[in-house]
Amino acid sequence: MNAIMRRALTGAVAISLAAPLAACGSDRQDAGAGKDSIGLLLPENKAARYEKFDRRIISSRVASLCLECKVDYHNAEQQVDTQKRQFDALVKKGVKVIILDPVDAAAAKNWVDSAAKKGVKVIAYDRLVEGDVAAYVSYDNEKIGRLQGQAILTALGSQAAASDVVMMNGSPTDPNAPAYKKGAHEVLDDKVHKIVFEKDIPDWSAAAAKKEMTDVINAQGAEGFDAVYSANDGMAGGIAAALKSAGIKNVPVGGQDAELPALQRVVAGTQYFTIYKEVRPEAETAAEIAFRLLRGKSIKSLTTTTADSKSKSGIPAQLFKAQIVTKKNMKNTVVRDGAVRTDLLCEGVTTACKSVGLE
Repeated sequence: MNAIMRRALTGAVAISLAAPLAACGSDRQDAGAGKDSIGLLLPENKAARYEKFDRRIISSRVASLCLECKVDYHNAEQQVDTQKRQFDALVKKGVKVIILDPVDAAAAKNWVDSAAKKGVKVIAYDRLVEGDVAAYVSYDNEKIGRLQGQAILTALGSQAAASDVVMMNGSPTDPNAPAYKKGAHEVLDDKVHKIVFEKDIPDWSAAAAKKEMTDVINAQGAEGFDAVYSANDGMAGGIAAALKSAGIKNVPVGGQDAELPALQRVVAGTQYFTIYKEVRPEAETAAEIAFRLLRGKSIKSLTTTTADSKSKSGIPAQLFKAQIVTKKNMKNTVVRDGAVRTDLLCEGVTTACKSVGLE
């Protein structure tokens, strides 16, 4: 074999090995750019869903729609400056469509507006980022808050009107957090006796929620509250730990995201409910919108409503529904849909699983 043929063969092998890796998404700065690249920027990796589900599903859907397309993926690990650098790098490389789940929706406005002027289409994913975005894919967040509030009332039952509630709300930099809080208040206000403590928790920190809950217990006493609203499951874990440390039982705690540890707490009885937002339809819709925008096609059939941010109104949007998950319906929701495996769910809580028909 002559030298020219050897070089050609070596190059072909290298390309064939690299192609499938690129299709799955990469953290490398040279993952791809131009007409066949879609940027994917996720905000953090503390919540299990982003790495395990959103990234994987979006990459898989893009690959199924477009063999030549590449997903240029990065995670900001909850750092605004990191996400800005990642966003700017995508724009500099010539990426024309970016799926953005912002760390701080307001801080990202200038990046989004600047990119839009260069013809870059930004899809706000899960959180509605400020600025000139092309589309928004998420859930009806006020409705989620109302579901959370209703689940608290259901847990309290006939004692709701006489009950005091603690509220641990989401991060003030997350545009979804005020919507959850607003929805929850719409249901809880005038239906419970009093909100005895309320706090927005920066960065959705479980450790901060645990500390705040410990302080509430110390200030109010074990009998000073009857239920705890937690905006998400991560914080609910910190809250449940604080209650356990204080020896407090039978206080309903609610969360959101249907994460495995939360579902295990629901089975065990240390968390009353979570909110199940099926990731697949959200992620697949975002991927298809991105592909259509990349190819200059209409997204009208994928955006059946509109949304308004502080800086733009009438944003084409798709908002999915969520549902409450408790012991009673876990088998017919997250287990039925394959969102969690029963063997993993019941690990360490086998007896409790059997009691609710999960084994």
